[in-house]
Amino acid sequence: MSRVMDVKKPAAGTGPFAPLNNLTFRAIWLAGLISGLGWLIQTIAMSWLMATITPSSVMVALVQAATNLPAFILSIFAGAIVDNFNRRKVMLMARSLMAVTAAALTILVALGMINPWIILFFSFLAGCGIAFNDPAWQASVGDIVDRKDLAAAVTLTSVGFNTVRSVGPALGGIILATFGPLTAFCLYTLGHLAPLIVVWRSRWKVPASRLPPEAMLTAISDGIRFTSLSSEIKTAMARGFLFGLAGIAILALLPLVVRDQLKQGAVAYGTLMAGFGAGALLAGLTSTALRRKLSDEQLLKLACLACATCTISLSLTKTPAVAAVALMLGGAGWVLGWSGLSISVQWASPRWVVGRTISLYYALTSFGLAAGSWLWGMVTESYSLSFALQASSAASLGVAVLGLLLPIHQRKDSDVSTHETFEAPAINLDLKPRSGPIAVKIEYQIAADQIENFLALMLQRRRAQGRNGARRWILTRNLRNTAVWTESFHTPTWHDYLRFNYRQTAADRALNASLVDLHMGQEAPDVTLAIERPTATPRKAAVFRPDTPHS
Repeated sequence: MSRVMDVKKPAAGTGPFAPLNNLTFRAIWLAGLISGLGWLIQTIAMSWLMATITPSSVMVALVQAATNLPAFILSIFAGAIVDNFNRRKVMLMARSLMAVTAAALTILVALGMINPWIILFFSFLAGCGIAFNDPAWQASVGDIVDRKDLAAAVTLTSVGFNTVRSVGPALGGIILATFGPLTAFCLYTLGHLAPLIVVWRSRWKVPASRLPPEAMLTAISDGIRFTSLSSEIKTAMARGFLFGLAGIAILALLPLVVRDQLKQGAVAYGTLMAGFGAGALLAGLTSTALRRKLSDEQLLKLACLACATCTISLSLTKTPAVAAVALMLGGAGWVLGWSGLSISVQWASPRWVVGRTISLYYALTSFGLAAGSWLWGMVTESYSLSFALQASSAASLGVAVLGLLLPIHQRKDSDVSTHETFEAPAINLDLKPRSGPIAVKIEYQIAADQIENFLALMLQRRRAQGRNGARRWILTRNLRNTAVWTESFHTPTWHDYLRFNYRQTAADRALNASLVDLHMGQEAPDVTLAIERPTATPRKAAVFRPDTPHS
């Protein structure tokens, strides 16, 4: 096997398994299955171990919270790192952290030095690794496979994890009952070797930027600005937060359902988790066909209904067989909901910002999962397990109804490829990368009968320019020559202005063309570039030269 795996693009996105024709995607995906199997075995061991060493419902539920909380805290930094640095190296760093954490936990279990707080601490550390690895991997998927295969690749990632989820929990329960938690944690540690080796040996092409990496704070600011101005991403994040908040009760409270309601042990817990994974697997295999017939919003409603049915059934049954069927339905809803939301974020994100949008999405949804785990644990402790599950069911139905106000929009046909052919304009000053701020003015001449159309396009223009990095955007009209309209905005530095232009998508360029069509002048709209100058009295030690740009 060669040390470097070359990317081979599949010929066409003909079905749900088309991304597996890509050697790099297939290798990392298969390694992820091995790692996921070890993760699920460890999850069963850790959750059950917590349930056996403490009677607290909150501490049991907090295992899920501790794993998901780091994504909320760190994802905003992880996204900036993923978009500005080598994503493969970020994955290697994150995977190494997860492997070291797993090894340390295994040693502590072997020495008998385990308590609820140690379990939560190492769950948190593992979550830190996930907070960096998942955005790096999800952002890399779009670099590795063709855009037409992106939805199938994202779904396959979810299907792959849920494939091992259909056998991993049952296997974990058997290992836990037969050999004890130490064996489970050893297998978990070994499972991290496969993705480490595969990612280290793999290479894939990433479009090279003509500009150096952004400063961390600037990168974070640009990611937040883009996300705040994208209605598709904001909607997916809001619905994802609420979907996780409502639905996490299935996983967070399942150990208590098995222990207190079904009166069963670790093997039953693993078997029921396998039922959840089997339902997720079936949903993943049929999701491509479902997406051809149903919109993303309809699929999310279906996912909410499935999760609500699962939790209400768990609250009413005392039979493991009924619980297993309910969990299959819950697993199906889980994978349909999360894969659909993740695809919506990817479709709406240009490559330059996809790591940050995915990270912000993970941050909010992970916060929803963590908050939901704590919330349903508190409700169980304050009221009852049955009441908490029923309340979760009602909340999931509420997320479905919310679609009337915040529907998920489909953007699968949109073109978010960036402006690779932009050439920097000729200027007469020797500007440095950090010279600025740069002021931009674009002058249009608009006929009176086209003003309404022009203003409608400018509303879109404002959002588009802001997403790409424009600040202090305004539109003014000349009071003497009322046909003249001026669009003005600023960028902090000269390099930020260049980035602004490189970030123009095909949709942005189409919008530009529509505005040019409305312009009455014989030539294109006049563009003025200027650099702001300080007006305060210079200090004695520094001589202000009018021909030197302000940096």
